[in-house]
Amino acid sequence: MHRSAVCALLFTLPLIIPSYAASTPEQRGRVYAKTHCARCHAIGRTGESPFKPAPPFRTLHLHYPIETLGEALAEGIVTGHPAMPQFELAPPQINDLLSYLKSLE
Repeated sequence: MHRSAVCALLFTLPLIIPSYAASTPEQRGRVYAKTHCARCHAIGRTGESPFKPAPPFRTLHLHYPIETLGEALAEGIVTGHPAMPQFELAPPQINDLLSYLKSLE
């Protein structure tokens, strides 16, 4: 790929992928949560979870030390609530999501 094409791609990446447009880990974590988790979980400071068995993110720290969730996110959470899908996050995604969860404490 030509160098100018690479530069153009890197310049437009934040416009194509919203999580790259966010400048802080907390902001990227919120984008991740909104994209991948909000269908079931309340991800903000208020509101009920759309799927009742899914705990609101703002209450997770009451049940788990947020720092301990990193390993589970890396290996794939297979439980949580009965309908929760299994998934695995990459280390940067884990850092971003944990940063966002800590901001809700």
